[in-house]
This record gives sequence, C-alpha cells and structure tokens, in this order.
Amino acid sequence: MSAKDRRRNLLEELCQSDGPMTGSQLADEFGVSRQVIVQDIALLRAEGKDILATSQGYITNKKEDNIVKKTIACKHSGVETREELEIIIKYGGRIRDVIVEHPLYGEIKGNLMIQKKSDLELFMKKYKEEEVKPLSTLTDGVHLHTIEALNFEVINLIEIELKKRGYLLEGR
Repeated sequence: MSAKDRRRNLLEELCQSDGPMTGSQLADEFGVSRQVIVQDIALLRAEGKDILATSQGYITNKKEDNIVKKTIACKHSGVETREELEIIIKYGGRIRDVIVEHPLYGEIKGNLMIQKKSDLELFMKKYKEEEVKPLSTLTDGVHLHTIEALNFEVINLIEIELKKRGYLLEGR
C-alpha cells in the first residue's frame, strides 16, 4: 500500500470511528510505527482535513447541526480542575477545548473533547501519571473553555453551577 493510499484509508477510518483512536491503535492497524501515523496526520491536516488530536486520541471534527457552543471564561487552581470538568459533563455538556492567552505566543489551545465520565477519568489519569501542569498555570488560573450542549438551557445550568462554585470568571 502506498503512503497516499494509507493516508486515504487512515482518514476514512477516523471518519467512521465513533470515538478517538490513538496513534498506537492506528499504527497497529496499518502495520506502521506510531511516528508514521503522526506524520500522516500532520500531512492530512496540512491538506485541510479537520482532524483533532485530543488527550484520548485522534478524531475528525464531525459537523453536528443540533449542537450549540459557548466559550466561557474560568479561573481556579489546578487542584480544582476535576470538579470544574465534572460540573460541565454532569449537566450534559462537552468540554471541547481549553484556551489560554500567552504573552509571547498568543492563544494556545488544547483539544479536550471530554463529554462523559470515562473521558474525564482518562484525562485525569494522564494528568496525574504524566505529572504535567495544566495550561492555566501559564495564566494564573485564567482559561477559556468552549463548551457544547444540546441547547442553551444546558449551558445556562452549567454556568450557574460554575458561578456558584466560584469558577466562572466575571467582570470585576
């Protein structure tokens, strides 16, 4: 199979997948190294293919017409990350990303795509095992999330709960 055919099949596999696929899974499936998959994904993205790299693996950005989005501003310490994310998924929201404004690089965004308890558990496991710091440590806890839900009523419930806990950043 040529590299071009592999990339076409790789994209097809991602488009048909119901969830994220890791580079290792894809490497096993296509009989290549994980690094080859990383390079293939980079080439596909350079061609304009909408592939997201999340902490759970690669996914294609599927258009969902019935989903509403809102970007919210939050501020809290790293130890409160789990509770913040739990609130969002508890009400039926999906955390699409986390965004911080870096003084040198500008906007830095990490794709999260956390929408259920198992996604959160995997994210928190990696967070602890890798001993990494969240992006919000670059901005004294200030960060943005793009959240998605079935309707704005769900987003309003999420915002009310985050505000109650003191996580929602408001004008002062």
